[in-house]
Amino acid sequence: MTAPPRGFPTTTLHPRGFLVSNPFEKSNRSYDVLVNEEGQHSLWPTGTAVPAGWETVLADRPREECLAYVEANWTDMRPRRLRSATT
Repeated sequence: MTAPPRGFPTTTLHPRGFLVSNPFEKSNRSYDVLVNEEGQHSLWPTGTAVPAGWETVLADRPREECLAYVEANWTDMRPRRLRSATT
């Protein structure tokens, strides 16, 4: 899971007609940056269990700081196995 584009809605309309908030896109909470073995990055709400195969590389930071970290450190979107196959 990657961060959505800026301006992406943080609520969605449930099929029954009510708005549902997405805990992964709240600007007023803390996040962790996770990385998997393929080098892919993800923002994860602090305090939420880290899924198998992912590790925390930046913890308990504001969302904007996490996004900046991802932009600076995940410069090649290809999975690690594809990057190493072409070098």
